[in-house]
Amino acid sequence: MNLITEQIINGIITGSMYALMASGLTLVWGTMNMLNLAHGEFYMLSGFFMFFLNVSSGLHWIVSALISLILLFIVAVIIEKVMIERLMKSPGFDESHLIATFGLSLFLQNLSLALWGEKFKNIPYYIEGKMHIFNSSISIHRILILIVAILIITLLGLFLKYGRFGRALRATSQEQFSAIIYGINTKKTYMITFGISAILAAIAGIMLSPINSVNPWMGADPLLKSLAVVVIGGLGSLAGAIIAGVSLGIIEGLSILVFSSEWENAIAFTLLILFLWIKPTGIFGQKNI
Repeated sequence: MNLITEQIINGIITGSMYALMASGLTLVWGTMNMLNLAHGEFYMLSGFFMFFLNVSSGLHWIVSALISLILLFIVAVIIEKVMIERLMKSPGFDESHLIATFGLSLFLQNLSLALWGEKFKNIPYYIEGKMHIFNSSISIHRILILIVAILIITLLGLFLKYGRFGRALRATSQEQFSAIIYGINTKKTYMITFGISAILAAIAGIMLSPINSVNPWMGADPLLKSLAVVVIGGLGSLAGAIIAGVSLGIIEGLSILVFSSEWENAIAFTLLILFLWIKPTGIFGQKNI
């Protein structure tokens, strides 16, 4: 029972990061009608930024995290203005954005490989020590991950529901032309939404880097899991992304007790196939930002 409890807790913690990553993808899909296949590279870049700021430069991890988030937001805004905005004006955007963001993913991977090499880089836990919960030993860093995830998801929900920009984002996602008529600057909305999406991926990267190490390819697996979570939760549904992310984390955690950890991806995509077969619209099945 202690082992089961520990795996459930670890699953919730891991699933909360899946939820953060998937929430970023959901925001972009719900608002801009595109899937960002370079989303995992924002996760990866945040890990490298944290390594150089926290480990190489010796800055406190909170200061390093804040600077990393600012840098990722700037990178995302530049990408949106230079590439995404132009693609949205061109015909065939439904297909071109997939090719463009996949190409961007490969470019960022190879750029990081050329700049920082292929060796894995390690970041120490931000808070050392362990806690005992229900007779299970959990590292305080993992508890910190869960606290950060709950805080960010709560703030995101409040921001989207009550914030002025949040209301503009929801209006744009529901009906772009009506939003323009009511004076909403949709270009600015798209730009900031893309930046927020990158920040959500970056937070996941910052919190998980001490556990998974930092390397140029570290964003591939979280991206695939996030895509599965988005589809299972329902494309464009923020609540669906959160529920599906946490649920997938718990299922993966428990599956390790039956199978080895190498089966995690197989289990995730088995669930994805089942949902595409039984309920292809996902848990909620509609835009619900």
